[in-house]
Amino acid sequence: MSEPLRIAIATAGRFHVLDLARELLALGHHVDFYSYVPVRRAEAFGLPRAAQRSLVPVVGPLAAWEHYRPGLAPVSREWLTHRGLDLALRLRLRPCDLLIAMSGVYVEALRLARRRYGAQVWVERASQHILAQDAVLAATPGARRPTRSAIARELAGYALADRIAVPSTTVAESFAIDPAAEAKLFRNPFGVRLEDFPQAVAPPGPAYRLLFVGTWSLRKGCDLLAQAVFPDDGIEVIHVGPPGDCPFPAGHGSFRHVDKVDQRDLVGFYHSADALILPSREEGLSFVQVQALAAGLPILCSDRTGGADLRHTPALAERITVFPNGSSDQLRAAILCARDRHRAGHRVGPLPDQDRATLSWTAYARRYVAEIRRSLDRSR
Repeated sequence: MSEPLRIAIATAGRFHVLDLARELLALGHHVDFYSYVPVRRAEAFGLPRAAQRSLVPVVGPLAAWEHYRPGLAPVSREWLTHRGLDLALRLRLRPCDLLIAMSGVYVEALRLARRRYGAQVWVERASQHILAQDAVLAATPGARRPTRSAIARELAGYALADRIAVPSTTVAESFAIDPAAEAKLFRNPFGVRLEDFPQAVAPPGPAYRLLFVGTWSLRKGCDLLAQAVFPDDGIEVIHVGPPGDCPFPAGHGSFRHVDKVDQRDLVGFYHSADALILPSREEGLSFVQVQALAAGLPILCSDRTGGADLRHTPALAERITVFPNGSSDQLRAAILCARDRHRAGHRVGPLPDQDRATLSWTAYARRYVAEIRRSLDRSR
């Protein structure tokens, strides 16, 4: 059996790396998780207190600023938060073989981990290459673009990293504009806690029920969705999540809004829908797609959501419909085709256990460890 690894994971909020930390611990590795996530909240997601290294003493006021006054000087807050987190990690970092850090947040801490401990440094980039992402958002009037500071820190992290972990092919393809960074990529689709999203199939209803989960935004193609559904289509679209930079079609009889709910409360919405819809213009790999599939729900997604990378098995592939991004006509065609198949009785049954297991965070962590071992072996 290989020796356990000493792995440091640095983030700001929870993100997917808390799940990675929990699973790496379960696989027998030594993990230090650095964040400003409250200890009890991290424990609620299965991460033991002993593995948590709080950065709150340094960045607590900045985290409170973000939580309670998000609209107050957001550019300045982002600049201060990233530098505060970077400093806090340098002050607290313990010896490690590998530091995994969220891209764009930590820069100087990566240098310190390599210099002081001889550690490999990996960055996690969940979305497209920052320059490709900025180009997409720049071409979308009204969309919120990354700040110049965020772009600079992202590029610095790519240059420093030994490896760059990305969740999907669409993210990997966006790195073609940066060959040096592209050569460092490790693609590993996200997972889900299967016990939080048990399977169930919605009973037939009078309307074909589409579920959209997330911020109602231009980036996620919500304007296209509003254009693609007509009042007499026999389709109901339920939005669960906060408002964003795209107007919600409140007067449209086919659309219904529900305020943001806790992640674990989403399962009821998955069980009452007929399909998940995600027409994003730019995305890495949306977690709601993995959750929906685990809960037994088919998904309709654009080719910029990472959904295609969840076709781990033939049974999963038949539940995933991918359409070209950016066109309300093609989005409408995909929706109507799915509606008509559903009306004709073509509905999926329960996902077999072996197929469902490929969606788990455990499977994700095992793929991660195998790549870590290969990378460390090559560097020796």
